[in-house]
Amino acid sequence: MHTTTVAAESAATSRTTTRYRWVVMGLIFIVYTLAAADRANIGIVLPFVKKEFAMSNTEAGAVVSLFFVGYAVMQIPAGFLVRRLGTRIVFPVFMLLTSLFTGLLGTSGSVLALKLNRLALGIAEAPLPVSMLSTVNRWFPAREKGTAVGLFLAAAKFGPVIVPPLGALIIATLGWQYVFYICAAPGIIFAVLWYFLVVDEPARSRFVSAAEAEHIRDEPSSRPDAATVAAPPPARRFDRLDRVIRGRPVRLIATARETFRSGNVWGLALGYLMMTGIINVILAWLPTYLTTVKQFSLMNVGFVASAPFVGGVLGNIIGGWFSDRVVGKRRKPTILISAVSTVFMMYALIHAPNEPVTLAILLFLTGFLLNVGYSSFTVYPAGLTTKDAYPLAVSVVNTGGQAGGALFPFLTGLLLDAFSWDAVFLFLAASALVALAVMLLVVEPVEAEAAAAR
Repeated sequence: MHTTTVAAESAATSRTTTRYRWVVMGLIFIVYTLAAADRANIGIVLPFVKKEFAMSNTEAGAVVSLFFVGYAVMQIPAGFLVRRLGTRIVFPVFMLLTSLFTGLLGTSGSVLALKLNRLALGIAEAPLPVSMLSTVNRWFPAREKGTAVGLFLAAAKFGPVIVPPLGALIIATLGWQYVFYICAAPGIIFAVLWYFLVVDEPARSRFVSAAEAEHIRDEPSSRPDAATVAAPPPARRFDRLDRVIRGRPVRLIATARETFRSGNVWGLALGYLMMTGIINVILAWLPTYLTTVKQFSLMNVGFVASAPFVGGVLGNIIGGWFSDRVVGKRRKPTILISAVSTVFMMYALIHAPNEPVTLAILLFLTGFLLNVGYSSFTVYPAGLTTKDAYPLAVSVVNTGGQAGGALFPFLTGLLLDAFSWDAVFLFLAASALVALAVMLLVVEPVEAEAAAAR
């Protein structure tokens, strides 16, 4: 009788179209918000640890950058780990380690301890985005991936939205150490939830109906000819755009060797290096800039420092939707918009106003424009690779991005000790120009009939 009931329930589930992939997306959003908060909390704390440990700008930059050194070094190994063990194992283990080292930062009694814990935190957190992006790639059809990755990277900006005002309140009432303690706790809970709620293959999930599993599989990389090309043909109305962005059908990358030999993958990595570097300078150094240059109060710093990341949340979501729905899953247009606009926004910050609300509006716009195309860097490899090759390809791209995340905050410290904030903003504008030049050379993969591409 029990067996009959279970069978009947299973049959009913298979006839019902579930939307569990969006539950998974919600979980991804929450856990990446937490992970982003764990890395972003150094920004609001930095002016206080600088004072407590009598650090120069260069040394403070090194503390910030060591996270991204560990993060960058671990990206490609993380890709291999996810490919071999799957996200259900890799993600919970490294989420727990991320919480551990976040908490240990609060116990740091010296600059050396801060540096070692930041490095360890970067190593621990590196497999998380690879795991989550691999999950998005497996749980969403091609037509929804831009939106899903936009939401994923919006979470990376939502963490820094929460941290400055919350961190300012915690510092004012409890001390800077408690920022790390409080950020560490939720990750433990969500590591456990992930293990029980998310599996590597949607079709194996007891929460996913057969109809939803079929919907997820309905994309070129799941069909027999996927090793050759993507399909179906592009709409004629994009012909002119494709000439500008070098849009063309591509043979999908299927092996590690092809990944490492792909100029398109390495071009994405270099462009991502520049844009991630710019974002991480804002993430790590903006509270210090507001404290030392603008002379804002602690609570005003918390308010203004969150503004670019409020813009970043909206930019990632709108950019992902735009690339999916408006330009036919083309990712380069939003990247080019971000690169061009960032040049002008960095120049505008040289003449930034001193009034908190006006400056917050300028920073909101900066964050929005910078992030319109940011999510495209990590969804881009999905159009170049098979599903199995994607984790390694996105790891290579992420390695470039996190190398920029490691390098740029440190260079900012050097520039501040030698010059001024004007030099920093000019350097960031030049970096956006480099990203623009590189991305103009990268091929945009577009869909075409497999027979026509052969």
